[in-house]
Amino acid sequence: MRIPEELAEWGKKRIEPYSAEGFVYGGGPENPALMLVGEAPGETEIHNGIPFSGRAGKELMKFLERAGLKREEVYITSAVRSRPYKWREKKERSGEIIQRKYNRTPNEKEIMAHAPILDWEIEHVNPTIIMTLGNIGLRRLAGKDKKIADVHGQLLKQPVRCCHKDGTYSWTEKDYLLFPTYHPASIFYNRSLLETIHRDFDHLAKYIKEMQDS
Repeated sequence: MRIPEELAEWGKKRIEPYSAEGFVYGGGPENPALMLVGEAPGETEIHNGIPFSGRAGKELMKFLERAGLKREEVYITSAVRSRPYKWREKKERSGEIIQRKYNRTPNEKEIMAHAPILDWEIEHVNPTIIMTLGNIGLRRLAGKDKKIADVHGQLLKQPVRCCHKDGTYSWTEKDYLLFPTYHPASIFYNRSLLETIHRDFDHLAKYIKEMQDS
């Protein structure tokens, strides 16, 4: 399952004013036990069109396996569908200085540009649990007051933020089950988070089993 083509084209136009490139569709089954909401695609993803297929994605697949899940069993998406980038200088081995694009955190306007796409996915995919990876996905859905360090590994039952045409957010009438954890790329900068993420995925596996058994 993936979003309608007209919604994708609309999202591509909405992101045009910003320093962001490419467009990656989310994908996965309907009614999955788990939906993953990341931050934004990176360089690898915009070239092959597969969410979480780069370096961080390889770590994520290991985490999913730990929880007894496979990629094809979950729906994978992100708050922003294009790659936000910034130009920086890079020194080549030859000594030549070149300008290169690097990933950056999406800003609020970019998140808002693609917010209706994520709203559509949540409504139509109908996941049992929505797992947010990092602060961007968490705050997009659960509110700006939420911090990953405070709520990771917890199963939160609450409304989520949805976007309106006038550029404002409101809360859904329906409650959803949110399960926040750190973004898999976080272990590249802070290896000590690996044990924390492992515990979070162990908790996730327990919650999913309990729901399947009930």
